[in-house]
Amino acid sequence: MKTYLLYTSMLFISVSSLSSCVTAKRYDDMAARARQAEISKAECEEKIALLDEDKKRAEAQIQSLNSLTARLREDSVRTQDLYSKNKVLLDDLFDKYDRLNKSYNGLLANSAAEAGTLSKNLSEKERELLAMEQNLLANKAQVDKLSADLSAREQRLGELEQILKEKDQAVNDLRDKVNKALLGFKDSGLTVDVRNGKVYVSLAEKLLFKSGSYAIDPKGVEALTRLAGALKDQQDINVMVEGHTDDVPVSKDNACIDDNWDLSVLRATSIVNTLVSKGVPPARLIAAGKGEFSPVEAAKTAEARQRNRRTEIILTPKLDELFQILNVN
Repeated sequence: MKTYLLYTSMLFISVSSLSSCVTAKRYDDMAARARQAEISKAECEEKIALLDEDKKRAEAQIQSLNSLTARLREDSVRTQDLYSKNKVLLDDLFDKYDRLNKSYNGLLANSAAEAGTLSKNLSEKERELLAMEQNLLANKAQVDKLSADLSAREQRLGELEQILKEKDQAVNDLRDKVNKALLGFKDSGLTVDVRNGKVYVSLAEKLLFKSGSYAIDPKGVEALTRLAGALKDQQDINVMVEGHTDDVPVSKDNACIDDNWDLSVLRATSIVNTLVSKGVPPARLIAAGKGEFSPVEAAKTAEARQRNRRTEIILTPKLDELFQILNVN
């Protein structure tokens, strides 16, 4: 959003500064672009706010789910341990019962008094046994409930893992598709890689623009046409176009460009307009300029500055299905 705000401010400044050197028609056109930029900024702020809320909810629910799963597993282990101990005790009681019963039968013929004592002891043991059986049944019911809850949680975790796996596969497939579409431009300063679940298409300045210009060269149009062909049918992919410059100030000979911020935004907008003209739905596109402030190399050499002068097209898969599962109670 800072990028859009700066872009809008610079566009208004550009319109003001050009009022004395351009025709009224072009002035009106640039003013209309400024108003459209304000509208686009508001729409992007709303979308980003919604995405941030979705992300926070998703992260909170995943953390809660992981915590609950850990607790359920700990409870299951403790219950299983209690069940094992109770079973050992029950087996011991059965063994004692058998021994007492044998003793009772042996002594019954010799002494009615001793038989009465044994009968009392046997009754007490039977009551203890009954109590243990009831405890075991209660523990078993608790274990069954915990197991059912754990199974349900594990099923949801499995669904989440499957969706994430499918998203990773989709990202890799998209990378391969883009690589194939842009194969002929690898030697012209173009790279395609995957970072943080997103596909990054980086295009060097020499492939797209002349120095200090935001007009796309024919070879750059050809590359963007092939990229658009790979993207226009990808309904679940959002496209962010970021313009980057080096730290060398723009030439003052170009009255339409104030600084590197302005140049980077204009370049990103030119690329977005080209992709739209080649069939990519505009609702899935975002144009942003970062000027000189996100370099890939901090050195001040010519080679480092050349690498910093680039355009990055970031392809991000939508995660609506993942958010839908996380919102299930």
